[in-house]
Amino acid sequence: MVMSDEIVDILLVEDNPSDAELAIHALKTANLANHLEWVKDGEAALDFLFCRGEFATRTNHMPKVVLLDLRLPKVDGIDVLRAIRANEHTRELPVVVLTSSKEERDIVSTYQLGVNSFVAKPVAFNDFAKTVAELGMYWVLVNKSPVDLKG
Repeated sequence: MVMSDEIVDILLVEDNPSDAELAIHALKTANLANHLEWVKDGEAALDFLFCRGEFATRTNHMPKVVLLDLRLPKVDGIDVLRAIRANEHTRELPVVVLTSSKEERDIVSTYQLGVNSFVAKPVAFNDFAKTVAELGMYWVLVNKSPVDLKG
C-alpha cells in the first residue's frame, strides 16, 4: 500500500481483514496494488477523499476507483456513497460497491445514489480473487472518467 500523500489509483474500503487481504493479493497478482490505499471504515474513507483527519495533509488527487463495502463501521457504505455524490469534487468519482449483500434494496438504493457498479462478493476464494482482479483491470486500466481528466 502507498503512503497517503502519494497518488492512489484504488481506494479499498473494507472492514473485513480477510476480504481486504484477499482483494489486495488479487490486485497485487494483477500488478494493480502499487497505488492502493486500504481503509477499514466509512469515516476513514471520507477522511481520505476529503483530505481531513489522519489524511489532512494528503494532496487532493482522487483515486481512479473506490471499491466500497456497504456494511462498514462508523459510517456505512450507503452514507459514504451519498457523501461522495453530494460533493462537487467527488461526484464523478467511479464507485464500485463490492459487498456480500445481495439485497434488492441495497442494489436499488446504491444505483439511485449513482453507483457505477454493484458487485456481490463471490463466496469461493478463487472466484472472489478473479472478480477483484477483473474489477481492478477494468476500472484502473480500461475505464476513462472525468476524474482522470482533472489529474
